[in-house]
Amino acid sequence: MMRIVTPAIVVAMRPHGEHGAVVRLLTPEHGLQAGYVRGARGRRLRPVLIPGNLVEATLSARTETQLAQAMVEPVRSRAPLLQEPLPAAAIDWVCALTATVLPEGQPYATLYQALDGLIGAIEAAPAASGWGSSLVRYELLLLAEQGFGLDLGQCAASGATDRLVAVSPRSGRAVSAAEAAPYAGKLLPLPPFLVGGGTADWPDILDGLRLTGHFLSRDLLGDRVAPVEAARDRLIERLRRAAGTA
Repeated sequence: MMRIVTPAIVVAMRPHGEHGAVVRLLTPEHGLQAGYVRGARGRRLRPVLIPGNLVEATLSARTETQLAQAMVEPVRSRAPLLQEPLPAAAIDWVCALTATVLPEGQPYATLYQALDGLIGAIEAAPAASGWGSSLVRYELLLLAEQGFGLDLGQCAASGATDRLVAVSPRSGRAVSAAEAAPYAGKLLPLPPFLVGGGTADWPDILDGLRLTGHFLSRDLLGDRVAPVEAARDRLIERLRRAAGTA
């Protein structure tokens, strides 16, 4: 019999039956786990099972192939953030992305910590200028954890490690300013904060999301783009609006 007791981040909930739901949870040691929660749409549990919330979960099943029965207790609610359009769009997107691309049952401790940290940053600084760079880095980490990491440390053509300004959309490798010049318009911009660290301004954040979005769509989402692309489109549109008023 399988029994797991673990902290978890709610990343998705799908109604199932009259009152229940299948909930997907990202856990630190057991990866993505799905479980059926009785009464999930009732008054007590509905606010607990909002994506982005931190819970204590108990999952039980007779076999590893059976859908687990899940019980959850609230640890930290991010529900107040959902009243703010931009933080709500960001949490909606990162949770939908995580629930869509990760295989179930494989541990991703680094991703769990990164997602918890990202949502915590959104909670601490609702203005996207404070967490936008963390969102880009989370998407890059997700790509890397799934075997599609980008090589941003040196130029693909010359091996240079300075003045890296672009990324090849085919290879995912960085390109220096000198090597990028003949291919203007065909390469993806590489924002400086992904090379040298530091803070990111609005253009850099949007360039970073353009970079990660290309490889997420090509390498991870594929045929699964349609169900989640609307969440990313809403986020990008709200980020552009915020950038225009900053």
